[in-house]
Amino acid sequence: MSRRSPMWSRARTAGLAALLGVSMVSGVATAAPEPESTQGGSRQPVVGKPDLGWNGCARIDQKLPTYQDWPKVRSGITDSAAVERRVAELVKGMTLAEKIGQMTQPEIAAITPDEVKQYSIGSVLNGGGSWPNKDKHATPKAWLDLADAYWQASVSTRTKIPVIWGIDAVHGNNNVFGTTVFPHNIGLGAAQDPCLIRDIGEATAEQVRATGQDWAFAPTLAVVKDDRWGRTYEGFSEDPRITRAYGYEAVRGLQGSSPKGIGSDGVIATAKHFIGDGGTLGGKDQGVNPSSQADMINVHGQGYYGALAAGAQTVMASFNSWTNAELGIKEGKIHGSKLLLNDILKNKIGFDGVVVSDWNGHGQVEGCTNASCARAVNAGIDVFMVPNDWKAFITNTTAQVESGQIPMARIDDAVTRILRVKARAGALDAPKPSLREHAGKPDAKDARKIAREAVRKSQVLLKNTKRVLPLAPRSKVLVVGKSADSMQNQTGGWTLTWQGTGNTNADFPNGTTILGGLKEALGQANVTFSENGDVDPKGYDAVIAVIGETPYAEGNGDIGKRTLEAAKLYPNDLAVLDKVSGKGTPVVTVFVSGRPLHVNKELNRSDAFVAAWLPGTEGGGVADLLVRGWNTGIGYTGKLPYSWPKAACQTPLNPESAGYDPLFKLGYGLHNWETGAVGKLDESAPATCGNSGGGGEAGEDLEIFVRQDVAPYKSYIGSPDNWGGTEIGPDGTAAHASITTVPTDVNVQGDGLKVTWNGTAPGQVFLQNPAGGTDLRGYLNANAALTFDVVVGQKPANRTVISTHCTYPCQGEVAATKLFTDLPVGTKSTVKIPIACFAEKGLDPEGVNTPFLVYTDGAFQASFANIRWVPKAGADPDARKCSDLT
Repeated sequence: MSRRSPMWSRARTAGLAALLGVSMVSGVATAAPEPESTQGGSRQPVVGKPDLGWNGCARIDQKLPTYQDWPKVRSGITDSAAVERRVAELVKGMTLAEKIGQMTQPEIAAITPDEVKQYSIGSVLNGGGSWPNKDKHATPKAWLDLADAYWQASVSTRTKIPVIWGIDAVHGNNNVFGTTVFPHNIGLGAAQDPCLIRDIGEATAEQVRATGQDWAFAPTLAVVKDDRWGRTYEGFSEDPRITRAYGYEAVRGLQGSSPKGIGSDGVIATAKHFIGDGGTLGGKDQGVNPSSQADMINVHGQGYYGALAAGAQTVMASFNSWTNAELGIKEGKIHGSKLLLNDILKNKIGFDGVVVSDWNGHGQVEGCTNASCARAVNAGIDVFMVPNDWKAFITNTTAQVESGQIPMARIDDAVTRILRVKARAGALDAPKPSLREHAGKPDAKDARKIAREAVRKSQVLLKNTKRVLPLAPRSKVLVVGKSADSMQNQTGGWTLTWQGTGNTNADFPNGTTILGGLKEALGQANVTFSENGDVDPKGYDAVIAVIGETPYAEGNGDIGKRTLEAAKLYPNDLAVLDKVSGKGTPVVTVFVSGRPLHVNKELNRSDAFVAAWLPGTEGGGVADLLVRGWNTGIGYTGKLPYSWPKAACQTPLNPESAGYDPLFKLGYGLHNWETGAVGKLDESAPATCGNSGGGGEAGEDLEIFVRQDVAPYKSYIGSPDNWGGTEIGPDGTAAHASITTVPTDVNVQGDGLKVTWNGTAPGQVFLQNPAGGTDLRGYLNANAALTFDVVVGQKPANRTVISTHCTYPCQGEVAATKLFTDLPVGTKSTVKIPIACFAEKGLDPEGVNTPFLVYTDGAFQASFANIRWVPKAGADPDARKCSDLT
């Protein structure tokens, strides 16, 4: 790892900052103003290499310049006349089919090496939870064998242009069994150490090279403004100053810093997701960002200026929309925005690399499907991530070019960019993946050492009454909590699987849990573990409670209108603390999470409290700071990269927010010798952060199933096998003799349940609150409708009904055989049924326990998604009439 900066330099920098009283978030000097130059008769700011510290790493600026326009960014990779000539010659000799093949990116589970050759495919990807041969424990050799097969197929084509493989290596090469996984970005933001980010990027590049990929879909540069977003932990900080510096160093680490291109140690980096994904209303994934242009430029754009200045070769378009009617902004879905992707990113900013779509993101553009989107091609998407519908996409795009709907010049521009990036990455001349540098190594050199350092630097000490921490060596401790011995919880989402669920400790043979780290630090005999806290803490020097969130990724992690209160989201954690607190033994809480949450109750029951974020596979790094003098002389240095809420509904919460009054401010963090003045905190909190019904009039959606069950509702299937209901697992699967479910795509990746009734017996799928009924009269008062998206796979062969229940036999049922029969097969439809229709049939809305149920007597197949009760939707023109449902 020849490019790595010495670790001691970072320690010295941090120490110097402490001695001088300078916050590391501010660097050690104010950056010089960005130069401006005249572009096309108007003054346009120009961004180049950032101000670097004496250690050669980007500084986190004291204050960023305010730009009046999108800046031109000088890339760290310079133009090469030889590359341009070579690319032009290749493009000139290609057929339309070969060009569109270069623009098409299927998922490895949906394409064979022979098809790569047949269709001249330019790139493939594997999504989270996709592995060679569908083997979660695939070896580096298995990954390399598949990479070699794809590569050999591509160079056997007429053009001999090699295929490249992209992978979501977002905190290490996290899809690969046995790989060291680094802390998620939120923890790295707390470290406030750009050099560390470069080191992690370099180690990740080696990990990716080990398994044969060329392209990492990282770094994420979202500036997160609402912590309800399920991808909050993918953003380094709510502070764009950190994101700007980190974007620069992350790209330098992944790609290297050669002005000629990407060396044999590096991989292609991806600045994502352009632009504004962290600023959506309500923190809704793939939602609407209403920012002004000034905020897009000066807040959400900052990470891209850093990444592109370092030479990032690809930019991934974002799922979100950019819309604000009051400001006259109506770009809609960014995948279809020519203004943002072409006029701004490519022309104004000057990006000459590849714009890649996100997973079927083009299919969300108005007038498009996953298999067809001329608008996104014309807007500036160069590579289309079409996991499964890639053959139809090729057919449709070919027809659109031949009809003139897509200009040939746009195709040539896209292919030129693709080949330019391949040339700069050395992919056009490299040997097969298994013969490249680092191929076959099970892990990167020094990766565990770097990861452990990152864990230490990312921990933020929020409370330390009577200086409980650090503990004395050989202290006798009782360890409690569900996350103490859980690799799944401490690694989080995007780890082996997409959502990070379904993993066990055995899936991380080279990792260490936090419990394991404590046993290493204190000695096995001094550590007692009781997950549920059923051991009397008397006689122990301290209780260490490791609690917090469980894994989630995009969509599934959205909180929506639910409260930010951790005790509501994870009540068992509070129950464990209640068992061990107030017994005379100090309680140290280690909080594992992907975002700040309202933890007043947990803080009140803790003498010390550490925000550990999602530390990855090196749980020993947490123990390093809990125990005095263990393995390192460094104490707590982490600073909050996000503001911490004082109240359960206090979001968005940023320094620029009106009435900014957090519990802990952005940048807060105690050192070992500090105690903090937390005091007794208010524990009151509302049940939800929105109007959910009651006797008034509901004003917000009641979400029931949105990519996953929305608490308190759980999904079930019922049949003669078990009419009481068999819960559908977190993997979306359940099976009876006559009815089965599997996950499927309806709107976005994995957001639906595909339900198949084979007709051998009646069956039903339903969502129910196992705790009992809820007062939802407010939805009837608001003329709400039961609304859901559905794709009919097979029309119902017999009687089918939709019902809602208020504890059986209290229910309201409407006929749905004709409804489903009339829907088109294979195409998404949205169904709206007024709640009044169910009330007419006997539903008592004051005690609803089952807000959605579909029953049929015969064969039927349908995929359901986005199930909710929507106020006012009963009056929509496309809402069903009750008279038609009899």
